[in-house]
Amino acid sequence: MKLAIQAVLWVLCIVFSYQIYDSINGPINFNETKNERYADVINRMKEIRKAQIAHKDVRGVYANNFDSLVSFIETGIFTLIEKRDSSYMEYDRTYRIDMLREVVVVDTLGFVPVKDSLFKDDSYKLLSQVPVEGIDAKFSIKANVINKNGYRVPVFEVKVAKNVILHDQDKDLLKQENETVSVDGVNGPEIILGSLTEVSTNGNWPTIFDANN
Repeated sequence: MKLAIQAVLWVLCIVFSYQIYDSINGPINFNETKNERYADVINRMKEIRKAQIAHKDVRGVYANNFDSLVSFIETGIFTLIEKRDSSYMEYDRTYRIDMLREVVVVDTLGFVPVKDSLFKDDSYKLLSQVPVEGIDAKFSIKANVINKNGYRVPVFEVKVAKNVILHDQDKDLLKQENETVSVDGVNGPEIILGSLTEVSTNGNWPTIFDANN
């Protein structure tokens, strides 16, 4: 009977020890996984931003879907230009004298494919994919033209839910992460690049992710 009680006590000690260990290391492991995955996702979003800015520079608006964005990367052309100040004399009928006119001259230097400028391989074909192992998920992407102070301005937004990025992690810790409000964290339940209501190409992640990159 005594041996049985001792065996039960040993089992309970092991169980409680594991629970204490897990309560301490669980959040640590969660944060390590979270930061690694966030870094990969944010780096992919930066690639999307680079492609979107190029799309706007060439076509005047942002791409509204990844098929259009990828097609642009494959077929788009940058026009290389040089701006220089110049001047010339022109007869002014009002003052009846020759007057100096200053102008900006734009010279076309050549053309270069967007793909060669932005990407050195075919990684752009994976822009829509959320880079988390074990899942097949895509970023949400939208674009629009909004009225801002009387001007029509192109905007875009790319986002993915933390529930997707951390799909296999502890649900209680994930719930806490979704409710994060911190200056050094990614606030809210999603990682977001850009905005459909404001003129911005920034993300909602802290600068530490930019510094690490």
